[in-house]
Amino acid sequence: MADLSVPATVAPQSNATFSFGTAGEAITAGQPVYVDSTDSNKIKRADADGTSATAAAKGIAVNSAATGQPVDYQTGGDINLGATLVRGQVYILSPDKGISAAADLANPDYTTILGVAKTYQLLTVKPFASGAIRA
Repeated sequence: MADLSVPATVAPQSNATFSFGTAGEAITAGQPVYVDSTDSNKIKRADADGTSATAAAKGIAVNSAATGQPVDYQTGGDINLGATLVRGQVYILSPDKGISAAADLANPDYTTILGVAKTYQLLTVKPFASGAIRA
């Protein structure tokens, strides 16, 4: 299974929680992001096949931003990603800096859970960066 095809418009729901920061690179709404402590805590695209730090996704960007622009990201609650989900499926950070089903995790990717599909449209966001590499 490939990454979810997420349009550049995502829809946080009323129970969503957020954080914000400054983009350290170009970010598109719907991409998982992490906080880069080595670069003034700038927000960057998370990557499962990078390092444990870059795989430690903190949430999902809700707006697109160029480098140096403000970016908000959802850290909890429900989000409509504009993609068709499989209800009950666990979704993870992919090695392509996107979102994919947990079954797609490959060796040696870091395991970072982004959330679980509550319905066919809504992902309940609850990032968990395990720091573990799939063997």
